[in-house]
Amino acid sequence: MNPQVVGVTVPQEEVDAIVALVAGVEDAQQNALPDKFMSAFRADSFWTTAHGKRLTGFDEINAFTHKVLPGTIDQPTTATYEAEHILFIRPDVAAVKVRQRPVTRDGQALDEVFRGQDDPAALVATHPDAVPGTPLYVLAKDDGVWRIAAAQNTKVIDPETLAAT
Repeated sequence: MNPQVVGVTVPQEEVDAIVALVAGVEDAQQNALPDKFMSAFRADSFWTTAHGKRLTGFDEINAFTHKVLPGTIDQPTTATYEAEHILFIRPDVAAVKVRQRPVTRDGQALDEVFRGQDDPAALVATHPDAVPGTPLYVLAKDDGVWRIAAAQNTKVIDPETLAAT
């Protein structure tokens, strides 16, 4: 799926580069590669995890990532990441809305359990690994390379959004 692109006009190669960055984040997450994950960040970046932990600056994000990411390789679930919406604020600054779907290691989407349910939020407690995420990345292009300047990862708990997963 191609992302919806709005804002200032940019060449397609900029969109492609951002889609590739998001795919790189997915690969780093799925394969527990902290150094690859960190290559997506600026030195002065900040990140808020889906559980609300604020990490400020490359060193703090790096320490956290090297602590938690390697342990995920043995988990039976991972996630896919897809750039759904890109707002080019300027040619060198973009806000990217990412669809993060929990999946089994063989690619089965776990968030389908919520689809069409009358009260999908009631299932969150019994299926916490199936809750999707909705990250927002603010990217800046420096020296020809797109990197994350700021990011907020949020778990989806809104019933209407869960049911539409």
